[in-house]
Amino acid sequence: MSAAAASSRPPPGRSVLRRLLRDPGAVAALLVLAAIALACLAGPRLAGHPPERAYPDLRQLPPGLAAQPSAATLRPALDRLAFRMRATVEDASETGGRLRLVLRAREGGPAIDPRGLVYLPRSDLFGEPVILAREDEGRRLVVEAPVRRLRFLLGTDVHGRDLLARSLVAGRVSLLIGLVATAAALSIGVVYGAVAGMAGGAVDAAMMRFVDVLHALPFVFFVIVLVVFFRPSLGLILVAVALVEWLDMARIVRTQTLSLRRRDFVRAAEALGLSTPALLRRHIVPNMLGPVTVAATLLVPRVILLESLLSFLGLGVQEPATSWGVLVAEGSRALESAPWMVAVPAGLLVASLVAMNLLGDALADALAVSRDR
Repeated sequence: MSAAAASSRPPPGRSVLRRLLRDPGAVAALLVLAAIALACLAGPRLAGHPPERAYPDLRQLPPGLAAQPSAATLRPALDRLAFRMRATVEDASETGGRLRLVLRAREGGPAIDPRGLVYLPRSDLFGEPVILAREDEGRRLVVEAPVRRLRFLLGTDVHGRDLLARSLVAGRVSLLIGLVATAAALSIGVVYGAVAGMAGGAVDAAMMRFVDVLHALPFVFFVIVLVVFFRPSLGLILVAVALVEWLDMARIVRTQTLSLRRRDFVRAAEALGLSTPALLRRHIVPNMLGPVTVAATLLVPRVILLESLLSFLGLGVQEPATSWGVLVAEGSRALESAPWMVAVPAGLLVASLVAMNLLGDALADALAVSRDR
């Protein structure tokens, strides 16, 4: 190949990006991941409800566009609020977004205390009430209050919390664990594998036998041991996943290092007196970024799946924090009565995992074509 033709070739990174963008599956995966990430960042602002806010009168609502409280949920909500006010609902009607409520004191009980009407706005279903009439020495009240319209696009959970808001906030935790734990595993694995590959001989054998011993330990057993000594938390999950997932990365990097150290440019650098740390920094690590990037892309969904499994078993993220695994575990307990509680977080989880795996496979194909050329 002539020098002019070689100089006209695009940089490897740019050519890989072009091939990646020509793959419809990779583009679709990127769009899905971008949409999920942006939605999780928007979180409650997108859903319109704080994720921790519970509406006791709107529990296990199915997904839909209907405004709440509906006719089916209005009367039970009023009965519950009237019980707290030590009264009963004699009549209730809604017209034009305003509620007309007639309260009657309990048989043999005291008169209705007007201060108990504060329960109406506290429920977040109604606005500030106004007493229209006070009859029978305060034992009968006619009250009017505006009705607040709430919408839960993906329904609510067993506590009446908006499932969309909780799923998006949970996505932040799951994606954060996937990215941070992958970055930690990547850092440890690259350094360990590169040092083992460059050292060779007995040092390499000893280092890789240590990796084999750690790899033989069951992951869940390792996490249970950590939970015995430390309180389950987000930090503990990050540490546990990072301490296990770097093992495969170390093997990949060691194999790449053994291959690269036989290349002519590495031998030339050694002949010029370049030290081992300089060789790793300037030649070995930069030339293995392609395979390492592909492995990291495929490691992120694996880490997210591990976190979801641990959270499902109760060993992962703990309340008040939440993740997709926690939501799936909560939804599985109400699968028969509220299947959408599992479908929503599981759908987001599956979409993210599939998109990341498709992106990793497409990146591997693009890098393979680039190396062949």
